[in-house]
Amino acid sequence: MLKLFRYLKNYKLQSILGPLFKLTEACFELAVPLVMANLIDVGIKNEDTDYILKMGMILLLLGVLGLAASLTAQFFAARASLGFGTELRRDLFHHINTLTHKEIDQLGSSTLVTRMTVDIDQTQTGINMLLRLFLRSPFIVLGAVIMAFTVSVKLTLIFLIASPLLAAVIFFVMKRTVPLFKSIQKKLDRTTLTVGENLSGVRVIRAFSRQEDEREAFEKNADELLDLQLKAGRISALTNPCTYVLVYAALIAIIWFGGVSVDLGDLTQGELIALISYMNQILLALLAVALLVTSLTRAQASSHRINEVFAVSPSFTDEGNKEQTPDSTKPAVEFRNVSFSYHDNDEHALKNISFTAQKGETVGIIGGTGCGKSTLVSLIPRFYEAREGEVTVCGNNVDKYPFAQLRGMIGYVPQKAELFRGTVAENLRYRSKSAPEEELWRALEISQSADFVREKPEGLDTLIVSGGKNLSGGQRQRLTIARALVGSPEILILDDSASALDLATDAALRRAIKNETKGMTVFIVSQRVSSIRFADKILVLDDGELAGIGTHEQLIEGCPVYREICTSQQYSDREGAAANE
Repeated sequence: MLKLFRYLKNYKLQSILGPLFKLTEACFELAVPLVMANLIDVGIKNEDTDYILKMGMILLLLGVLGLAASLTAQFFAARASLGFGTELRRDLFHHINTLTHKEIDQLGSSTLVTRMTVDIDQTQTGINMLLRLFLRSPFIVLGAVIMAFTVSVKLTLIFLIASPLLAAVIFFVMKRTVPLFKSIQKKLDRTTLTVGENLSGVRVIRAFSRQEDEREAFEKNADELLDLQLKAGRISALTNPCTYVLVYAALIAIIWFGGVSVDLGDLTQGELIALISYMNQILLALLAVALLVTSLTRAQASSHRINEVFAVSPSFTDEGNKEQTPDSTKPAVEFRNVSFSYHDNDEHALKNISFTAQKGETVGIIGGTGCGKSTLVSLIPRFYEAREGEVTVCGNNVDKYPFAQLRGMIGYVPQKAELFRGTVAENLRYRSKSAPEEELWRALEISQSADFVREKPEGLDTLIVSGGKNLSGGQRQRLTIARALVGSPEILILDDSASALDLATDAALRRAIKNETKGMTVFIVSQRVSSIRFADKILVLDDGELAGIGTHEQLIEGCPVYREICTSQQYSDREGAAANE
């Protein structure tokens, strides 16, 4: 948790003033028993009304000043903790966005969401409690013991015996609960993942009537989370009864031996009341410490999880990269003996891939499921980094480009059509914020989206819900293609992004891209032969290796893998040819 204290650097003043005002409040509180002792021993004993009123006014003043100091401390502590949480959340979000796809795949989106929300909230609460109670409670305990010494050295020995025992109880609770709270946060990760999968896959779950299975899986996870929370809660619950037993045992001892001292004349009644008050102050302070310990144990577990994310460094960055000058005489994209592995081992997703794509060419990529098609095109915008070999764009190695320049040259359409909450226009301008309306309509025309957008009463201002759930699968895919076309990228990558389109629409889309995007290099990843058969160049992948490269006719003649794919899709291939005609 100490590593995260750097996020308080902009709130140093609040972080200092908060505890200081709490100490001021504690000073006023420690003075109250002495005033009470004088009020009893002098005012009440002598029936001095003026002295009683005077002491009463002092007590009232101490109360008002203590309240003002407490409220001021709460204000500064809240400002510091909220600022801490805001800066930590912003920095963590920024750090997550610097991670490559590799690190995000390894961490998992569900745990990142939990750490961005629940864990930061827990840590923020811990900082708030720390600023309010960390100095005040020990100061009250120590101050009460010292003040008790001024009243009776003999009876203060009871305080000195009780305090270490109380500290031992708190230490035991903290030691046992920290590991449990870490486990609880991991179970929350699993809960977030389960809920997310159920919400995103609700149609599939209902289609296969698996609601009961999913409910049982969720309940199992929830029950395990409940068991952990109950176990941690039971241990934490020991704090109050144990501290109460010890404190009240000390109070009984003080009253017993104090009463004897009063009878002997060694102690006044007011001083005995002061000692009891100091013991009560210790009790309240230690209860606050118990609350602080519970909060800090949660915060410690959460801060450890947050630091785990900060400890993950991106496997590659664009730091120090200067803007490159594209060479128009070189191929738009070139792979030179490229190999790639997701887990940095000998299990290659791509192996020894070499090809060139000239400016204005359409390159089709086909192969069986899991053969590395999506992996190959993801190396062009440098979502992942080649393990061996070299990937160049316009004559420059992709690892020389700043990310913004490289990805600004590329329009990328992923397999899964991702749209964001907002209007159609806002989604289309995701790649180019200042794109004029005419350019949006041009992109819609090319992507075969213009007709259904015009049919909407609001047109470009039509609201799209999160994930585009109010659109059909084909409409979502066409809008994502339109979004990639806005800004006229030099390279367009369609990663199996027409799978939800009928053959006629797919063919019309490819014709429009070919006719309306002169000079643009287009990569089409598809399972359909009909989608790539008219490409200038077709790459055939087989288990991560390049099985063939050439035109449709050349591959039919010389590539057994491609010929097998065509044979298996013979009917679809004829349909595709008819649609293109």
